[in-house]
Amino acid sequence: MDLGIRGKRALVCGASKGLGRGCAEALAGEGVHVTIVARTAEALEATAEDIRRRHGATVTAVACDITTPEGRALALAACPQPDIVVTNAGGPPPGDFRNWTRDDWIAAVDANMLTPIELIKATVDGMMDRGFGRIVNITSSSVKAPIDILGLSNGARSGLTGFVAGLARKTVARGVTINNLLPGQFDTDRLKKTMGAAATSSGKPLDEVMDARRKQIPAQRFGTAEEFGAVCAFLCSMQAGYMTGQNVLLDGGNYPGTY
Repeated sequence: MDLGIRGKRALVCGASKGLGRGCAEALAGEGVHVTIVARTAEALEATAEDIRRRHGATVTAVACDITTPEGRALALAACPQPDIVVTNAGGPPPGDFRNWTRDDWIAAVDANMLTPIELIKATVDGMMDRGFGRIVNITSSSVKAPIDILGLSNGARSGLTGFVAGLARKTVARGVTINNLLPGQFDTDRLKKTMGAAATSSGKPLDEVMDARRKQIPAQRFGTAEEFGAVCAFLCSMQAGYMTGQNVLLDGGNYPGTY
């Protein structure tokens, strides 16, 4: 299927590895000019070169901290009029809420709620003026089913979800959709970190904890960044123009609810 976005410009955050990279790869494969952002310059440039080599795409790498005003300014200077924005920032650490300070909460809200909102604020009006825009926020399955040790993430990402629910209904008439992608358990460094905390808490080996978790998923496996990126690319497509304000769950069937 031709997604109709060849030649569009995309800003993809947290794209040096994991799910962000999966989204950048999928968009580049559709002929999108991609600007990728992450904190570590060496890893980011290696990713950019690999995507260029594999897809023949135009890829610009901007090493910055997207959670800061300075970082967002650098990213938007490199991609000043994006047609597509994929927001993504590293999730806050797992733990017990009794140990979290106000500063911990502020950092989580800043990275996982306010940063996406600031990126939307900086780009959505230009998208509406041009009559096309796609904003995809990478959030978490914890928005649907909270995870007890990820309370910081549960709270911050749910706040973003509520904000998007209102705004997405205002922008769609002018060709701009805003949707959230909710990953379940994907084979990423983030999963290993979360499982590492669970292993430490239980006193069990990491491999044993991960295998037990994998077997709980109806698909009997963890997801891949490639299939996550493919769904992101579809949400950015011309065909998805009637889809906005949605929380798209990718979890191998793990969420047990009907709705």
